This record gives sequence, structure tokens and C-alpha cells, in this order.
Amino acid sequence: MQDAPRPKSHDSTRGTLHAFQRRGEVIKPAELIEVRGGEKITLAARRIYNQLLSNAFGPEMAAEGREHRISFSELRGNHTSNDRVTESILSLMQTVVRVRMSDGSTRNVHLLGPTDVEKFGPGIATMLTYELHPKLLPILRDSQIFARLEMQILHGFSTKYGMALYEIIAKRIGLKHIFYNDFETEELRDYLGVPEGKLGPFAALRRKAIEPAVAEVNALAPFSCRVDVVETKGRKITKLRLSWWMKTIEERKLQWEAQQDKQRDLFEPEPPCLGIFDPS
Repeated sequence: MQDAPRPKSHDSTRGTLHAFQRRGEVIKPAELIEVRGGEKITLAARRIYNQLLSNAFGPEMAAEGREHRISFSELRGNHTSNDRVTESILSLMQTVVRVRMSDGSTRNVHLLGPTDVEKFGPGIATMLTYELHPKLLPILRDSQIFARLEMQILHGFSTKYGMALYEIIAKRIGLKHIFYNDFETEELRDYLGVPEGKLGPFAALRRKAIEPAVAEVNALAPFSCRVDVVETKGRKITKLRLSWWMKTIEERKLQWEAQQDKQRDLFEPEPPCLGIFDPS
């Protein structure tokens, strides 16, 4: 079973940018999830980019020349310094990723356009004004598929591989009758953001990237997943299968209890118990 390139169960008759984004949620166009060339983006930069997308989200998000504003205090979280935020912003401005367009073609595009920093007092940054890159706007305008990401869950990840895997599954979790997707090994490596030349042997990739990512998703997300080998050529592993399923109510309760002492702000005050699909 193969995942359709543009699964219709995620389609919106008015497009991604007209979807309703709830508080604490990021609606992320699918085209910005499975990208290649983002291996240099750190975990902090990935989290900040999601915050920028959430802040800018709406029907006018793809309007040319549209500026968006967000405070540095929102972007830095519990950190007292703006240094990491500044480094992440510069990294996003300089990063060029390869995005698959709806017609199957590929576009090389910067993730972020021009930015301005407003300061209050000598050297104290308070507000960021930013634009999305002009070449990115048509992609956002035409997007019909998206993932709903929970900001609190995004803040729970300690590895960029875990966050990337969470987004990959969130893009597909609403599909009916599709519970796995096969990826070429090199393809999944790129989507997770593994640096070029790193973790070359599959054993290293599995131990350092795949297994930690699966463990984090299973600990933080409302769904579980696994990655299995489904194709080899000689001694080379060429294809992997990513499977996912929603947690049961009991599993969600146990998850909620296990996370309380680690991150009290990660989950709702009471364990969620409605709308959970049990595949068993």
C-alpha cells in the first residue's frame, strides 16, 4: 500500500490557508514538511519556524509583501537570551530547501525572507518583523494538504529527528484506511534532516536518528509509530516502512501520567478521552 501523493482526505475546498487554526496549534502546509536540504536547521530553528508559520497563518499569509510581527519573548520561550533566536532566524533566512510542487516539479526556495528587529533600549531586541520568501508564497497559496501540529508537543522534543518524524506522521494521521508509508532509505534520511555524510551505515542511522525519533514520538504524540525494513538490495537496506496508529484511551492516560513530572505544561490539565480511535 502506498500513500497517494496528494491524499484527498486532507483536502480543503478553499485550500490550506482557509483552514481554522486553533489556539496553541500550527497548521503547516504539507509542502513544508517533507523537504530536502534542511539538514543544517537545528531543533531550535525548526521550532521557531513553526512558531513563525503559526503567527503568520491565515488567508493573507501568501499575500506578496505581507509583513508579520512577533515578540522575541514568544520565540525564546524559557530562555533569557535572544542569542539562540537570532542565530535561528539567520539560519532560516540562509537555508534553501527543495520543495515538491503540486505538479510534481521541484522548487529550490529560501524558508524565510527579509527580517527587521525592533529594539527597546541599547541592544535589547523586542519585536521581530518578517516576511516569508516571495518564491514560497505560490506554494502556500496552492497548498491543499496540511498537518495540525500541537505547539506544546513541539516544545517537548529534544531531537530534531523526533520533531521531523512527528510532522511526517501528523500530515498523514487523518487519512482513512492508510496506516503506513514506504520511503526510500535516503529519502527518509533527508526528510529527518540527517546531515550529509553523517550516519552513513544503516546501523548508525537507526541507532542515532530513527530509534530516538520513534521513541520521542511514542512518548509525546497522541499516536504511536514504528519503522521497519521492507526492502534490501544485497547488503544495502533500500526501503523502510513507517507505520502509525492512534493511541487507545488507556495509553493516552498512561502517557499523560508519565509526562506530568517531566513537563507539566505539555498536556491538558486532564487526560484527553474523547475522539480517540482504537485500531484494535
